[in-house]
Amino acid sequence: MKLTVNLGKNSYPIYIEHGILKSAGQYISQVFSGRKIMIISDDNVYPLYGNTLTEALCSYECHSLVLPHGEPTKSFHSLPGIYSAMLKAKLTRSDLVIALGGGVIGDLAGFAAATYLRGVKLVQIPTTLLAQVDSSVGGKVAVDLPEGKNLAGAFYHPRLVLIDPSVLDTLPAHFISDGMGEVIKYGCIKDSKLFSRLCACASFEELKPALVEIIARCVDIKRAVVEADQFDTGERMLLNFGHTLAHTIEQYYHYERESHGEAVAIGMYQITKTAEEKGLTAPGCAEKIKKALDIYQLPSSCGLDISALTQAMSLDKKNLNGHLNLVLLKEIGESYVYPTEITFFNEKGTV
Repeated sequence: MKLTVNLGKNSYPIYIEHGILKSAGQYISQVFSGRKIMIISDDNVYPLYGNTLTEALCSYECHSLVLPHGEPTKSFHSLPGIYSAMLKAKLTRSDLVIALGGGVIGDLAGFAAATYLRGVKLVQIPTTLLAQVDSSVGGKVAVDLPEGKNLAGAFYHPRLVLIDPSVLDTLPAHFISDGMGEVIKYGCIKDSKLFSRLCACASFEELKPALVEIIARCVDIKRAVVEADQFDTGERMLLNFGHTLAHTIEQYYHYERESHGEAVAIGMYQITKTAEEKGLTAPGCAEKIKKALDIYQLPSSCGLDISALTQAMSLDKKNLNGHLNLVLLKEIGESYVYPTEITFFNEKGTV
């Protein structure tokens, strides 16, 4: 299955197909005419899929850099080591970087590619469900700072995204749930039919036969939103549903407790619950979201006092001059941006 993100000179194709990793070379040759490739991956993914990818790229001179897995790697402090590896491999502006991994590797390798020599070509090969449905598409790349998530970043589009759902077979169940947080988000903000389909299953195993179709639907929603708003000033903000709370929960626990998808799940439910109480969302939406979260083994609360989160929230990118642009639901499948302030959360005790 092929989708195209139409952004003029920044346009790029996305291919979704079981087993596509073994054919990576033929797809990459369509967008890259150089000879040298740097594969950036992590110590979970590379032992599983590094050989498959390098064998598929046998006509190129391949170098690899394997980093520790986990969110702490997506740090500004990782960049000097990445730049050193690129320089050691003598990568030039006519060469290519491949991000082989989940969202952390995609964001980090993408930021390194965007900034090394003012930009070298980038291909995303996402290996987690979360990265396949969300972070590998749209051209956002970033690293975390101690003060918050994704605070140093850029818009830098890949030349190609290759999505192989087969690689999800080696993912621990925890990471499947993580990705389902973002899948549920797409149903909430843009597609009530997708949401209903997710709720009609009793588990991920039941949903699995339709996975290519589900991934494609999520990617297509993101493609349309990105085309309408490449630089995140309007429509694209809708993709942040649940994220204002999520990022602060992740940061509060130093990225060591809730994963991104789990934190998004909590954020979606808690924000919708509060919005319902304020009459800003149709009654019953929060309970529908909780039902979906339960099916895919995602949390709806973390037991934190809201006052502990509001300080971190004040540093969030979505906080502009003390104003927050919160994404709320009118109902399942229809979302909108609601300008407010941090006081929106004041009446909440714990989340």
